[in-house]
Amino acid sequence: MTHRAATSPLAYALGPCSLGLVLVAHRDHSLAAVLLGDEPAALLGELAERFPDAAPVPGDGTTAALLAAVVATIESPRAPADLPLAPSGTPFQRSVWAALRQIPAGSTVTYTELARRLGSPRSVRAVAGACAANPCAVVVPCHRVVRADGDLAGYRWGLDRKRALLAREAAG
Repeated sequence: MTHRAATSPLAYALGPCSLGLVLVAHRDHSLAAVLLGDEPAALLGELAERFPDAAPVPGDGTTAALLAAVVATIESPRAPADLPLAPSGTPFQRSVWAALRQIPAGSTVTYTELARRLGSPRSVRAVAGACAANPCAVVVPCHRVVRADGDLAGYRWGLDRKRALLAREAAG
């Protein structure tokens, strides 16, 4: 993955949601990361791991507003916020993440179908890898991708969270 130089601050905020804790990080008012977890230290560690060249700083009102919008999206997935994104990744990863944002709440697709939609039907593993590398949980809904047999595949933030998100979306 590519990262911006450390000269660009990475502001973050942590807050509770029904899935545990959520951390949002942004640069220039665009989300760079949305992470889910249970422990603040673990989330900050994951942020530092993803952005080794950055020195994260507690955010301001903009960060608080982004956090509130992400929490609202988690709690009411049928009314997603149109949040500005700036995730770091390869061109292929960014194309996968853009395609993920086109999957409606309450729907799922297989990795194979997503690869076909991208015009790369042989890139199923690369699509799965891009989903696993997704830095913006829920906002880039990689939880909506399932195995060819319909079973849930791994989810970076835990299968219990994936199940909860899909159940919430299915309930409408």
